[in-house]
Amino acid sequence: MARALLSRAFSCTGRMKDKMDKDKLRIIPLGGVSEIGKNMTAVEYGGQILIIDCGLMFPDEEMLGVDIVIPDVSYLLENIEKVQGIILTHGHEDHIGALPYVLRQMNVPIWGSRLTLGFVKSKLDEHHLTDTTETHEMEPGDRFNIGLFDIQTIRVTHSIPDCMALAVRLPVGTLLHTGDFKFDLTPVDGKPVDIPSFAQLGKEGVKVLMIDSTNVEKPGHVKSERVVVQMFEEVFAKARGKIIVATFASNINRIQQVFNTAALFGRKVAVEGRSMAQNIDIAEDLGYLVIPPNTKIQLSEIPGLYPVEVAILTTGSQGEPLSALTRIATDDHKKIKIAKGDTVVISATPIPGNEDLVSRTINRLFGRGANVIYDAVQPVHVSGHANSEDIKLMLNLTQPEFVIPVHGERRHIAKFTDLAEDMGIPKENCFGMDVGQVLEVDEDGARIDGQVTSGDVLVDGIGVGDVGEVVLRDRRHLASDGMFMVVISIDRKSGTIAAGPDVISRGFIFVDESEALVEEAKNCVVELLEGMDPDALVELTTIKADIRSAVAKLLYTRTRRRPMVVPVIMEI
Repeated sequence: MARALLSRAFSCTGRMKDKMDKDKLRIIPLGGVSEIGKNMTAVEYGGQILIIDCGLMFPDEEMLGVDIVIPDVSYLLENIEKVQGIILTHGHEDHIGALPYVLRQMNVPIWGSRLTLGFVKSKLDEHHLTDTTETHEMEPGDRFNIGLFDIQTIRVTHSIPDCMALAVRLPVGTLLHTGDFKFDLTPVDGKPVDIPSFAQLGKEGVKVLMIDSTNVEKPGHVKSERVVVQMFEEVFAKARGKIIVATFASNINRIQQVFNTAALFGRKVAVEGRSMAQNIDIAEDLGYLVIPPNTKIQLSEIPGLYPVEVAILTTGSQGEPLSALTRIATDDHKKIKIAKGDTVVISATPIPGNEDLVSRTINRLFGRGANVIYDAVQPVHVSGHANSEDIKLMLNLTQPEFVIPVHGERRHIAKFTDLAEDMGIPKENCFGMDVGQVLEVDEDGARIDGQVTSGDVLVDGIGVGDVGEVVLRDRRHLASDGMFMVVISIDRKSGTIAAGPDVISRGFIFVDESEALVEEAKNCVVELLEGMDPDALVELTTIKADIRSAVAKLLYTRTRRRPMVVPVIMEI
């Protein structure tokens, strides 16, 4: 009897725990917090998971050879039966770029705007995933359900059309995710932010607000996109040579301005850069970009025009080593050459960490005689992210109980916390989270409760996740100190040297000019092997370790440098 009562008690406790867990909202950023890029958040309630965004991040300078960085989705794969789908706030790479890699691992439905899904389809086509992926189109102002999640989409303005904030209504309260936003009251597409909907949500009550904090350090309100229209007209009016405009390939509003201004001043526009050309085609097909008649030309048509008749749209506003603008700056582009008097407009703000790359590109362009116009000297760019006063306005409109700053680094989180406190939000209600942390929300409040598997997955060529810290450390070692390879053949039966040692060096010394050092290294290896017990020569791992240690010590003594020493032993 006692055992039965105890069993029922445990059973009752288990049911109570299940019910308590179902009543809790769990918010799990898998990217996009304490960093800029790689935006992805898992929202978990009632045994179901909704994913908001699925973006990539570009590598920093220490990630040698890495193409992109995507979120680690191990937690989602472990709970794949709970995942209802992925909903996208807009079509920028840091919000959709990881989709082809994630969808290889889990085939779930996707929701997005018409333009966002247009960009997504192009990516999925390249990865042969289009036929297996279920997509659903949504528009600002829609209200629908994804599993247990009651979704309302709200129009916001950014630097790309069809950006949306997402209100997720649940029994525990409303989660509002702003996406990337700013308050542009005079947007070039005539579709301003839906302020009344945010105010209505504030009246209803917002439990948790996830808010863009990228520009929290910048005072005042961010300027309207129309400011750039005026600056473009001034630049085009004064220019007497070719005009090259570099901007983000997904900044459709800015691209529209370039075509409009070029048409106004009688210039033809050529497009350089695969991603730029691809996005223009998609946006034009879907009606988001209207190119004036007889304005767009091919690069091959430029030689038949006077420089004053030419404008070129290109990628490379971030100074990427392989981008079109960088190749133009180094005179390495086959079709586009800088002539004295040409004008280059860099209409973008460098991604944090890329400032040096952009500066080098600007210096090279000046060195070739170009007049370079960038945001520091003339406002040819306005941000798509809210400044501090815009953030205050969003907090005022929505009146959240708890706040999570996203799309910002540690310094942005610290600054945001101070700003939120000034707005009356207690510091303990502002959660500056790290990737993988779990924010648990219920009727009793909110708290950080544990950590899930998370981090960075590095994509290098067609390899996904096969480049780790060990490989990066080797690449950094090779890049800074070079390589010194010792090749030797050993007779398996006698344990004697059959050939070699030979030396190959890359990035350390030029072998033909360092004969003395090379000979000394060879003699060091020979002496080491001749001094070993013949029976020990059978263990190749030990021999390699001893050679590596002895040669590395010799090279450091002679040069004070530490190249990567690579012994290669062949048995014959």
